[in-house]
Amino acid sequence: MNKVPMTVVGADQLRKELDHLKFERRPQITEAIAEARELGDLKENAEYHAAREEQGICEARIRDIEGKLSNAQIIDVTKMENTGKIIFGTTVTILNIDTDEEMTYRIVGDDEANIKENLISVNSPIARGLIGKSEGDEVGINTPGGLTDFEVVEVQYI
Repeated sequence: MNKVPMTVVGADQLRKELDHLKFERRPQITEAIAEARELGDLKENAEYHAAREEQGICEARIRDIEGKLSNAQIIDVTKMENTGKIIFGTTVTILNIDTDEEMTYRIVGDDEANIKENLISVNSPIARGLIGKSEGDEVGINTPGGLTDFEVVEVQYI
């Protein structure tokens, strides 16, 4: 399987979620199943079936996270020399040339992307248009509103 780029923060968040699922959530579900078994007939036991379904969801998420972490290529831009080029993990401030609106985004992996926190996926149209550019460069990016021209104001390796 191909390596998936991930920031240090993203990998830490996945590890925390994995620990929570394995060492807190899984034992709670196992206990709920045991309690539901004691209630009798399993065919008509809604608590038992709900707990088993929750167990399946939890185990699937554990496998998903373990798979992602095993295929992760963790990239720490803070340990790289700031060449001014936009790469995975950099924080980029861009200026919409038409509206004079300035935006700051951090380019992250697909699982970490959250537009509300200004974290955009490396596979998003904006990130794909910015990768490889430097401060002062102008770039036209196809956005949902059509072709938009941006100027790269600042590139930070933080």
